[in-house]
Amino acid sequence: MSSSFATLGRYWKQLAGVMLAVLGLCLLTMSLLAGITVAAVYDHLEPVFDAPYGQEPAAEHLTPVIVAAVTLFVLLFAVGLLSMAVLTALCPAILQEAVVGRPTTFRAMWRAALRRTPSVLGALLLTGLIAGAPVLAALAVWIPVLVVSVSAEEPSPGAVLLLPLLLLPAIPVSIWLGTRLSLAPAVAVMEKAGSVAALRRSAALVKGAWWRIFGITLIGSMIAMSVAYLIQMPFQLVGTFGMIPVMAEGSEGGDPSTGMIVALVIGFACIMIGSGVSQMFHIGYTQLFSGLLYVDQRIRRENLAQALLAELAAQAPGAAPAPAPGPVPTDAAAAANAKAPTLTPTLTDADAPTVAHPDRPQPRTDPEPETLPNTLPNEPADKPTDKPADKPTDRPTDD
Repeated sequence: MSSSFATLGRYWKQLAGVMLAVLGLCLLTMSLLAGITVAAVYDHLEPVFDAPYGQEPAAEHLTPVIVAAVTLFVLLFAVGLLSMAVLTALCPAILQEAVVGRPTTFRAMWRAALRRTPSVLGALLLTGLIAGAPVLAALAVWIPVLVVSVSAEEPSPGAVLLLPLLLLPAIPVSIWLGTRLSLAPAVAVMEKAGSVAALRRSAALVKGAWWRIFGITLIGSMIAMSVAYLIQMPFQLVGTFGMIPVMAEGSEGGDPSTGMIVALVIGFACIMIGSGVSQMFHIGYTQLFSGLLYVDQRIRRENLAQALLAELAAQAPGAAPAPAPGPVPTDAAAAANAKAPTLTPTLTDADAPTVAHPDRPQPRTDPEPETLPNTLPNEPADKPTDKPADKPTDRPTDD
């Protein structure tokens, strides 16, 4: 939980920049779709919604409005789901830099999120279908029973009580499946895996740690909802109290004044801004701790930390060769430390190391100096020596 807040604090500019860009494009696209739909059926709206009292709207007017409404709903749902996929791909992309302490840029994160959006979108759709299948099956059984019961001469109250009995085993199964597949978006981004492969990989990582991941996910979701509500509440209060005098003035009749319109716009803008900021925090925080759970499982099971350090060392420009084993004079060690190049975080997005799958081939690296024996060649390790380290020996060495 604390690491998620720390990541937000360090990379909030990149997160906020990409999220604002995605939400701005999403709202603009939705507004355009709604405007085009209203313009297409504008001539049919008044006969449907303002029909004479006691008369039903004609079919020639009602049918286009229903078709347009259903089409608009499907398009808005698709745009919203695509935007959610981009935001979901963004957080693991930032974590890929955060786990090694590298800074990043808005452009790099935008490109990384868009590049993995198709796989993340497929993972989200498959997760929703698989985790929601038990609940959908329960509804598929209950709805026909309810229809038959209502159409009978004497409706049975047992049809209504059947739904809780069906949902009682279905909801736990859905929660279990959703937790098993919860790491799929992070896998799709960090391992560059496909949608189906990400689901299988998530199930393998969660196996044996289901209760731990479920508990952390539950606590993190509660924290995200609480903080999001605290962020949204002041904006809602300001917007609501700002619109109360305007609504009271409008209830007295008369044409709306310029001040009334401005007050309504400001109040509505406050509510929308608060809702947008709270949603940004909720999405960002939940995806960050979900990605950190993925990294945690990889570190616990697959020694991910050493793999990342090895890839960073292999890609570091101008990295110095490993020192030869053996005692080093004190002055020479100090000089070597003073001249040793540091690993500066200057790698670009294209050069960034990926959190590779453990089954894929890894680049070979030399063993670290501390894993080698601290003795001279051809000399037993238990042989005592009384020669000082800063004086040369009378036998050749590998130096």
